[in-house]
Amino acid sequence: MTKAAELAKMGEVLTNSQLGGRRNIIINGAMQVAQRGTSSTDIGASGGYFTIDRMMLDFSGTAGRLTMSQSTDAPNGFANSLKLDCTTADTSIAAAETGFIQYRIEGQDLQQFKKGTSDAEKMTVSFYVKGNGNATYICELYDADNARQISKTFAVTSSWNRVVLTYDGDTTGAFDDDNALSLYILIWIHSGSNFNSGTLSTTWTAQTAANRAVGGSSFFSSTDNELYITGIQMEVGEQATPFEHRSFGEELALCQRYYELIGKAGGGDVLVGDYTTSQQTIYVNSNFKTEKRASPTVTKNGTWDVGGNGVQPEIYTSTVHGFRWGMSNVSAGALSYAINDPAGTNITAESEL
Repeated sequence: MTKAAELAKMGEVLTNSQLGGRRNIIINGAMQVAQRGTSSTDIGASGGYFTIDRMMLDFSGTAGRLTMSQSTDAPNGFANSLKLDCTTADTSIAAAETGFIQYRIEGQDLQQFKKGTSDAEKMTVSFYVKGNGNATYICELYDADNARQISKTFAVTSSWNRVVLTYDGDTTGAFDDDNALSLYILIWIHSGSNFNSGTLSTTWTAQTAANRAVGGSSFFSSTDNELYITGIQMEVGEQATPFEHRSFGEELALCQRYYELIGKAGGGDVLVGDYTTSQQTIYVNSNFKTEKRASPTVTKNGTWDVGGNGVQPEIYTSTVHGFRWGMSNVSAGALSYAINDPAGTNITAESEL
């Protein structure tokens, strides 16, 4: 083999044959973007997106509660992490209880794994993690298209460490090539016996609930418990490459495909109109900064400052490109307006998976 060929081969190994291309499938893995806010308390009664974009928490049945925040405690090379802080313990765990950090991926973003073919590629997930002490958690990949699962354990200590987990390629069940949910990455931090009483599925298998989270610690075992995570990366192959940093602007635009904050309180977004005929409606057509994954749910939040004969603005229709909003039944002959002020007033568009 020539020297040039050797160098080319080395490059392919180090970047999983993606020379010059994007490696990391995860959006906002460095926990930079938090459009919904930087802290949320008393989480545990149900699931949802609370702070950091694309990072969902999901709970069922537990009495445990936690605070989720965007932290500045991070390993070298990162500015932020996702922090969980247990505020209410749950040491009496019912069989059906669950709790995990959840990341969801569209099928069309997973085709390079060649899942369901004889050439199926391995998947490598890596991230930096630390806690208040020693714990063991589970990182599961769950194929939503074919109800298949594979899980691996990882250790947490009181110091920052990089975890690297490589999962075999799966020759059964292709991912759908569309904008719908195909793959979950689930970091199990709490589970009942319905999910941990079997044998951990360390190879791809059809779903068996009891084998999903075997051997994991419960984050809700003590109010002393904390968990920090950042630098989440998922890439093709068995080589974990250095975390792929993208600019804040790139990460924000990628996050806005799923969720967009269209006006912060006090931002001065104004609806205004002057009509001479009674019972008119003021319409405004607004474009999104980023085309959405699907037609989003657009919501007007808070009580806006209105004047003249204005009324609270309403949302009428939306597409992946934008939405129509306005004020209805505006009286005749007067200048009317609505401004997104005071605090808590904004418009959001959500098309999460």
